[in-house]
Amino acid sequence: MNTTEKSYSLVTARNMALHVQNLTAPIQRYPGLVDLDVIFETVQNLGCIQIDTLHVVERSQYLVLWSRLGDYEKSDFDSLLYDPQARCLFEGWQHAASFIPLEDFRYQLPRMQSVHQKHIEQSDWLAEEENQELIRSVYARIEADGPLRARDFEYDGPKRDGWWDWKPAKNALEYLHAWGELMITDRVNFQRVYDLRERVLPDWVNTENPGEEERDRYWLEQGVRALGICQPLQAADYSYLRRNFVRGYIKDMVAEGIFAEVKVRDDNGENQNYIIHSDLREVFEKVDSGEILARRTTFLSPFDNLLWARGRDDQFWNFRVLLEAYKPADTRIWGYFNMPVLHHDQLVGRIDPKIDRKTGRLHIRGFFLEKGVQLHEQLISGLAEALRSFMDFHRAQDLVFDRKEDTALGTRILGKL
Repeated sequence: MNTTEKSYSLVTARNMALHVQNLTAPIQRYPGLVDLDVIFETVQNLGCIQIDTLHVVERSQYLVLWSRLGDYEKSDFDSLLYDPQARCLFEGWQHAASFIPLEDFRYQLPRMQSVHQKHIEQSDWLAEEENQELIRSVYARIEADGPLRARDFEYDGPKRDGWWDWKPAKNALEYLHAWGELMITDRVNFQRVYDLRERVLPDWVNTENPGEEERDRYWLEQGVRALGICQPLQAADYSYLRRNFVRGYIKDMVAEGIFAEVKVRDDNGENQNYIIHSDLREVFEKVDSGEILARRTTFLSPFDNLLWARGRDDQFWNFRVLLEAYKPADTRIWGYFNMPVLHHDQLVGRIDPKIDRKTGRLHIRGFFLEKGVQLHEQLISGLAEALRSFMDFHRAQDLVFDRKEDTALGTRILGKL
């Protein structure tokens, strides 16, 4: 295939992006078919999943998997992180704080080394001898007593103010975690439980430091695979690499044949430069021929991997993802945790859900269609299927549309559940 002569449509680009992220087949309704291997392979294909704390529905890390797998057991996902017998994922830093396959642990080592040196040289907090002693004592206590949470360390100082105003022991724990001396062995009520790295990291994990260049090239290759198709510098966005710093690597990897250049026609009919991983050439041609088509309707977390590359939401879908959780309530347009609605290869709107855990009721606080999108029967059926699966996943018994403006839509959907 000569990828430099032919140009491809945005439809092909969208379907390719969705297919490699397991967002094309109709949503799964049977959790018994989603085993540990399927969950792990999904994370592995994505490279990592971003961790977030917002909890009006399930947290983002669980939603990313639900969008791809349908209903599944969260405890199965947790076991891949925290069960020593099943552990093949860990908490690290890649695209922000993330869950990452342990096979990629070695690619965290250059960052840990760099962060350690930077902290030692530049941290005012670490410059104080009492804080250095605190770090040593926190490490020694975990070494002696076993896994601990921040709350297990007493604090009798002044009241703290703000999300990041941690008590001293929490600071010490986070430094030790950033340096790789501690790892997260469990979470209790979503609070991190820290333990020594050697007691958490399985013996089979490769701990040879690859160096920054090999690490960056590895993450770029992983990013292009996970994105399916992207503009060259968007490959850096997937792993939070600095675009200018890796520009030369990307150019070299195209020249080496690792990445293949393709042309994609934008909405104005003009060709734009994109790249795909060369291993995915045949898949790309199947997508272009129509052999692979997006047929799923689902909801996406605002932190979903599909949307990590800068500008991708606008380029592919003429859509802007906007998390409004941190905006004042009276300035929100779409809602606190509005989730993009995917219908086949289009982002057609946003839904603002909230689960009432006491009553088992799923509230739709707002449903907003994008301009020009029509509520046809196929879309209504897809929304009903997605909401049924969303309810299953949250173990919700009832569905309520809160806004009067959504009453008619709610009636049509409820009639199909």
